[in-house]
Amino acid sequence: MTGDTKVIGTLDTVERAADSPDEPQPFADLGLAADEYATIRDLLGRRPTAAELAIYSVMWSEHCSYKSSKVHLRQFGEKLPPSDRLLVGIGENAGVVDAGDGWAVTFKVESHNHPSYVEPYQGAATGVGGIVRDILAMGARPVAVMDPLRFGPADAPDTARVLPGVVAGVGGYGNCLGLPNIGGEVVFDPSYAGNPLVNALCVGVMRTGDIQRAFASGPGNKVILFGAKTGRDGIGGVSVLASATFDDARQSKRPSVQVGDPFAEKVLIECCLELYAAGLVVGIQDLGGAGLSCALTELASAGDGGMHVDLERVPLREASMSPEEVLASESQERMCAVVSPEKVADFLAVCERWEVLATVLGEVTTTGRLEVDWHGERIVDVPPRTVAHSGPVYRRPIARPADQDALVADTPARLPRPDDLRALLLRMVASPGLCSRAWVTDQYDRYVQGNTVLAQPEDAGVVRIDEATGRGVALATDGNGRYTRLDPYAGAQLALAEAYRNVAATGAEPIAVTNCLNFGSPEDPGVMWQFSEAVRGLADGCLTLGTPVTGGNVSFYNQTGSTPILPTPVVGVLGILADVAKRTPMGFGAAGDVVLLLGATGDDFGGSEWAYAEHGHLGGTPPPVDLAAEQALAAVLRCGFLRSAHDLSDGGLAQALVESCLRRDLGAAVAVTGDPFVALFSESTARALVTVAPGDADRLAAVAGEHGVPLTRLGTVTAEPTLAVDGVLAVGLAELRDASESTLPRLFD
Repeated sequence: MTGDTKVIGTLDTVERAADSPDEPQPFADLGLAADEYATIRDLLGRRPTAAELAIYSVMWSEHCSYKSSKVHLRQFGEKLPPSDRLLVGIGENAGVVDAGDGWAVTFKVESHNHPSYVEPYQGAATGVGGIVRDILAMGARPVAVMDPLRFGPADAPDTARVLPGVVAGVGGYGNCLGLPNIGGEVVFDPSYAGNPLVNALCVGVMRTGDIQRAFASGPGNKVILFGAKTGRDGIGGVSVLASATFDDARQSKRPSVQVGDPFAEKVLIECCLELYAAGLVVGIQDLGGAGLSCALTELASAGDGGMHVDLERVPLREASMSPEEVLASESQERMCAVVSPEKVADFLAVCERWEVLATVLGEVTTTGRLEVDWHGERIVDVPPRTVAHSGPVYRRPIARPADQDALVADTPARLPRPDDLRALLLRMVASPGLCSRAWVTDQYDRYVQGNTVLAQPEDAGVVRIDEATGRGVALATDGNGRYTRLDPYAGAQLALAEAYRNVAATGAEPIAVTNCLNFGSPEDPGVMWQFSEAVRGLADGCLTLGTPVTGGNVSFYNQTGSTPILPTPVVGVLGILADVAKRTPMGFGAAGDVVLLLGATGDDFGGSEWAYAEHGHLGGTPPPVDLAAEQALAAVLRCGFLRSAHDLSDGGLAQALVESCLRRDLGAAVAVTGDPFVALFSESTARALVTVAPGDADRLAAVAGEHGVPLTRLGTVTAEPTLAVDGVLAVGLAELRDASESTLPRLFD
């Protein structure tokens, strides 16, 4: 099908560009630096056409090219040894790992931060849609999503605008797709005001032999665009919004945010899976950031290097669109496939059966160039690798922030410690940082498809991937911006450790990592110091834990004016469960079970929830990282006979006790030693709260001893609906539940 288009104005052809070398071009308005524009002219031996300039500008943007982060991200490949489990690594749409029994799992987390501030519902919804298509492009059936979210102060007026829209967008798109939302985070901090973080993760499943790749090979093979029509929504969307500081001066230039249609994407998913099963696809690429500019250049550069496209064939929603708009549009629910000529009819027939619009745009060539025509006129003639893989690479200046030493020196030791721990517990449980997230998560369908085994508020989401054997995967995402602000190297490792611990708490074996690195402007040397240290810390941590990094995303320019967000590396960890029937839940399960603490507790309050919630304080150093202790703890958590397990993190032991009690309305009678404030609220790492049947306490002690993990017997689970800490406090579960569950409804209903 050919779009109903018209040639409007003077078409900037390759011939015309060669004949008018001095014609001014708006490269700066498109986000290109003067030296970048000069490089493009050198590469082409002439000035670029308007269409070529559009392609280079979006593909060389920070969001698409990683030009400020590449030199640091290389550590994930250089430091980490090859993994037998890793089937597809960094560089593809998503990483793929071997899940056993012939199953492969692909997962990835990405950001849609700036669009979600401009238009919360559509920004969040299309963030979900985009990450789902990344997973689909690998050949997998998407089976679950997660959403790590961060907002400004919970009681701020703009948070009241942004948060409900984001949550509705995440839930609306995911629910309509029929994908369970099995986990995530909701974090509040003033630094995210005006710069919410909307990260989205998707996990998909396939057989190991069914992996698809993004490349255009085979001269004569056809290039087919299929899915939704192309419109002006999203022109300059995520590729521009995520590649510059978002401030008042730029708001008048805000590009449009993509508009999602989850029902169209659901049909597209089923259509793609049928195309894969029938063997009709040579290469496949989803259309997300940078739209056709990205899909065409990446497919061509990863294949034989040549492609010819007749751009006027693209089906349009608006007939007056210019070729530059068609190339840059980020309209959703679109895919681009490479198909051998003899299979085109079958490909189109499958699309027609699913009522998915499909159009042959062009074919793979041997020219080594991407050639795009518009009504018979050549408007693009470029080497595709110069667009997709040969963009600028910057070694940005790095400098430790001037206030870093003072920040670290301002330890929480100067803060007054409370006498009334009962009152403190109730305040902490009700604080925005620790209160129940049910107001958010109840808007998501967590159990659609019937394969969800554990979901929010559990430590990790667990999904069955094989009904015959019960094999499944566990997933958790974590990140603490306060920790990373105090020590970026340790903060990234603490995010990794917590996600690793959460996965292990379900009984799963953690095997792989994805990440979404959210930071301020790379043009700020202090931000680049934070980024470089965080990447170094994450790479070193993954090396120690033996968890390869399968891919991820970098989101820069998360700041308003000169004020950046807290540096926020979000780390996702995937684990494998041979049988999900043997997973370990977080909540206390039966009265009489023995309550125990695994791990050692220190006086660790730097960056803690207590320091921030009670005193608005951020200073000192975060809890020490001990990855060997995390590995040992994970081994104990996988012992196979725990009745429950819940990791200790924000809010310490007190918060873990409350959440474990409230999960199934069972009380606990426990005792702590030493300073009760430290015992209850310290955020020391490599710890977990567990329960076992009375007869298994000695057995657990033996396992813990074998792995060198400290074990403390705290008390027992009780039928009485009270959390009692001997000689310290006693609170009824009804009072705890009211404190925990009333905060978000009061703020956002």
